[in-house]
Amino acid sequence: MRAGVPNLATSYPLVNYLPEVYSDDPFMVRWTAGLDEVLATLVNTIDCLDAYVDPLLAPADFIRWLAGWVGVVLDETWSVRAQRAVIAQAVELYRMRGTMTGLRRHLEVVVDGRIEITESGGVSASQRPRPEPPRDIEHWVHVRVLPNDPRTTSAEAVLAVIRAAKPVHVMHSLEVMAP
Repeated sequence: MRAGVPNLATSYPLVNYLPEVYSDDPFMVRWTAGLDEVLATLVNTIDCLDAYVDPLLAPADFIRWLAGWVGVVLDETWSVRAQRAVIAQAVELYRMRGTMTGLRRHLEVVVDGRIEITESGGVSASQRPRPEPPRDIEHWVHVRVLPNDPRTTSAEAVLAVIRAAKPVHVMHSLEVMAP
């Protein structure tokens, strides 16, 4: 995944690991220096592996790869900060998925601004699984977002978060307000 970086120095020059007889030979010094240049990217990647799998430190091109590890679908309109935060908190967000607390927390991670959630508060239960939710109880949630910067908040991205974090049978609506 990492491309070669020109003139990247290695932390472990191979010439230092040669027997003394070869380390003084100019040809061997040049030859191992060529190998060092080829291996430097690989060695530096392995040395920094912990940073590559930390969503808050990983290079930007690794963010999508890390998202796949934890099953997070990222939206292109989210800021890199929001993408990193969702991946870092994926386990916590999945644990609360389907609850209003989980919806609020997921929105707080993605949206830079104030979030207001109104819900019906209706609850239903069943002794057996049903393909359809009960029709006699109305379940709904209304989300109002007041972004600090409207250019950084996409209504489509917020709707995607709402759809992913709320229970499936709950109807939803969204209102994005101007600051």
